[in-house]
Amino acid sequence: MSGALEALTRNQMNELIERAGGKSSSSVSKKTSLLVAGENAGSKRAKADTLGVRIVGPEEFAGLVGPFI
Repeated sequence: MSGALEALTRNQMNELIERAGGKSSSSVSKKTSLLVAGENAGSKRAKADTLGVRIVGPEEFAGLVGPFI
């Protein structure tokens, strides 16, 4: 992550996602609606591509959840 999100712990990030109306998960499935992936994303990004899941970078994600910080 970058910017204001960079200092957040995993738990704080999960809380932020929930405040924004989402649900955090450690895996990708057909129920996944959004994956945040950086440059070196691995198998989760590949699975998201296969399933047609929307993939955003950290900057776009920060823009989506910024109002909930």
